[in-house]
Amino acid sequence: MTTSTELYRLLAWFSPSYPIGAFSYSHGVEYAVETGRVTNVTTLTQWIAHILRHGAGWVDAVLLKEAYAAGDDMARLDELADLAAAWRGTTEMALESTQQGGSYLSVTRAAWGQSSTLDAFAALRDDKPVPLCVAVGVAAGAHKLGVETVLAAYLHAFAANLVSAAVRLIPLGQTDGQRTLSNLMPVVGSIVPCALACALEDCGTASPMVDLTSMMHETQYTRLFRS
Repeated sequence: MTTSTELYRLLAWFSPSYPIGAFSYSHGVEYAVETGRVTNVTTLTQWIAHILRHGAGWVDAVLLKEAYAAGDDMARLDELADLAAAWRGTTEMALESTQQGGSYLSVTRAAWGQSSTLDAFAALRDDKPVPLCVAVGVAAGAHKLGVETVLAAYLHAFAANLVSAAVRLIPLGQTDGQRTLSNLMPVVGSIVPCALACALEDCGTASPMVDLTSMMHETQYTRLFRS
């Protein structure tokens, strides 16, 4: 059972106001909108659901769980961070993950109390990229939050950021944005237990069109987002 204190911490960590720059990224949605692949609630729901089930959302969920389980095993966390950093198909998606991860680690250490595990992990990755999913897993474990609830919050935040981008890009009304998030609730609910049960060696992605939109976004003539 999640306590009110734990819930407060999670709501803060995954709030749009948490200063990690998530609003700057669209994970390829910007190009998908420009080319007509994403145009309304239905296509947006399908696009994000695929990312959550078969793309970066799925991989991040498994890696977050593994980082949580690693505790203060720095060798294991170093390995997971390297793997997560390499598990992005494009330069922009890699930047999306590692820029947010570095900011998340820095802000959480500064604002949410001392943690020897977080400090050791920060020192370990001082000159190396810090993927967001691994940073969240380390922080959640250090603060003894329930991993199942953390996974649901992480995936919701992932989806909500893409919905927010689409609301501005399509453009989509705020009500339709919320309809999309409502449609994605059972998707997130089905992914969490699967991620908890998935061994790392069985994890993989199958989202080539998402990677392609990210590649094309790198040279898109007009851009509002960094990915």
